[in-house]
Amino acid sequence: MNRFLLYERDGAVVTLTMNRPAERNALTTAEQFAEFPEACERIRRDPAVRAVILTGAGPAFCAGGNVMDMRNKTGLFEGSPQDIRNRYRSGIQRIPLALYELEVPTIAAINGPAVGAGCDLACMCDLRIASERAMFAESFVKLGIIPGDGGTWFLPRIVGMSKAAEMTFTGDPVPAREALACGLVSKIVPPEQLMDEARSLADRIAANPGVALRMAKRLLRAGQQTSLETLLEMSAAFQAIAHHTPEHGDAVERFFDQATRRKR
Repeated sequence: MNRFLLYERDGAVVTLTMNRPAERNALTTAEQFAEFPEACERIRRDPAVRAVILTGAGPAFCAGGNVMDMRNKTGLFEGSPQDIRNRYRSGIQRIPLALYELEVPTIAAINGPAVGAGCDLACMCDLRIASERAMFAESFVKLGIIPGDGGTWFLPRIVGMSKAAEMTFTGDPVPAREALACGLVSKIVPPEQLMDEARSLADRIAANPGVALRMAKRLLRAGQQTSLETLLEMSAAFQAIAHHTPEHGDAVERFFDQATRRKR
C-alpha cells in the first residue's frame, strides 16, 4: 500500500502530506501512526532541513479516528480496555511525542476540516495557517470518548483554558474566522493561496541559521515547563554555542556590510 504520509523535500523545507483524500485522511492504523515518528527521525538526521509543513490531500486536513472501526471494535479500538490503552501508548501517542521533540519549526497548513485527532494534530505544530474552508472540532465528547492523543495538553496552551474547555466540553465546530479570533490559527487565506502562504512562511523561517532555529525552538519548549532560572541557564549555554557557529559570524558581517551600504 502507498504510504499515508508523503515526504517531499524542496531545499531547506520538508512538506509532509497526509494522503488518503477518499478517507478524509482519517488517522487510525498502526502503520499510519508509525510514519510520523519515522518522518520526524528522518528530519532530525538532516541538518539541512530548517522548516516543515504538514497538510492534507483533498478537501480535508484530517478527519481523526475512523468511526467505523469504533463501531466494529476493530483496529485501534479492538480488545479489552488494557489492550486499547496499550495500543494508544504504542501507537497514536507516538505522534505528539515525535512532533513535540522535533527541533525544526513546524507549520500546519490546514486545508479543510481538522476533526478530533486532526484538530489535535494541527495543535502539535508550532504554527497554523488555515484555508477559509478549514474547520476545527475537538469532537471526542460527541462520541462519548476523550482526547487520547494529547489534545488536552496542546489546546489550552494555544487558545487558553477557557476556550479549550469550551471546545472540549461541547465538541462544537469552530470555523476558520473564529479560529483566527481565538488564536488557534495565525492567518486564514483563500484555499488556492494556502500552500503558497505556508511555503512563504517556511522560506522566511528557513532563511535563518539552522542551529539557531533548532535551539530557539528547544528553548520555547523548555519555557513551557521549566523555571525561569533553569531556562536562563539553558539560554546561556545555547547562546555560547551560537556565538561560535559560522552562521553567526556570517550574519554579523552581513549586518555591517548592509549598514555600510546604507551610509553611502
